[in-house]
Amino acid sequence: MNPETNAGALDAPPLPSPLDEVEVEFLRSSGPGGQNVNKVETAVRVRFDVPRSVALSAEVKSRLLALAGRRATTAGEVLVVSRKHRTREENRQAALAKLAELIAEARRIPRRRRATKPGKAAAARRLEAKERRSEVKRERRRPAPEE
Repeated sequence: MNPETNAGALDAPPLPSPLDEVEVEFLRSSGPGGQNVNKVETAVRVRFDVPRSVALSAEVKSRLLALAGRRATTAGEVLVVSRKHRTREENRQAALAKLAELIAEARRIPRRRRATKPGKAAAARRLEAKERRSEVKRERRRPAPEE
């Protein structure tokens, strides 16, 4: 495909982006803002409906909900709030960046943990330490009454 003419670009529809499926809501923010803090809605809440997303596969959706933790609602929406900055636009960018970071992390396939056994030397050291500990505790006991 020639990038100059953009030939073939109309053949395939563009892939949907999860950030196209977000709902942005503005709310009043605590923190910096001076006199405007009680009258200007600078905080941003980004709402992403994971189950209805067409841009993510089922595996990515489940990983995203697991990664979101407290940010995920029972309905499967992920809420990201930003109130760090003084302007709406900076907070909107920050919230979208947080969400994009979460989605990028969910898209990474985690490595499988390979089960391993402790080596013979490690097992021997463990048993030796247990034996020493047992001896220390045995020495602390009251002596048996002599008759």
